[in-house]
Amino acid sequence: MAAKLADAVRAAAEDGRVLARDFPGGAGQDELPFAVTAAFDARVRGQVERDPRIEDERDRVLIAAVKLAQTPPAEEPDGFVKARAGLIAAIDALERATLRHGIVSARGARAGGGAPGERLAQPSA
Repeated sequence: MAAKLADAVRAAAEDGRVLARDFPGGAGQDELPFAVTAAFDARVRGQVERDPRIEDERDRVLIAAVKLAQTPPAEEPDGFVKARAGLIAAIDALERATLRHGIVSARGARAGGGAPGERLAQPSA
């Protein structure tokens, strides 16, 4: 039943990627870092047990979002493209880490995300 929570992880990551792809630069730069993690924080964080590997990847997303937000697209077009790609890669890594290491928490189970202690991804044999 953890498939429902795994789907939420994928959807939250896609929401973050859409924001990263659509970010024009300049306006909204202070909001971007937390905007790209908002769906993850609302739908996933707390639904899975705390894991330092997942938290580290979330921190990397925030750092990459700050870098994108602070790169002026008109002055540094190549840097802006690179920063955007870096943010999308960080979001991808957060998604993979959460699916690989995520374990349904009691709160996640109450929300219908699976059984407490259930892994989001079954280990391959």
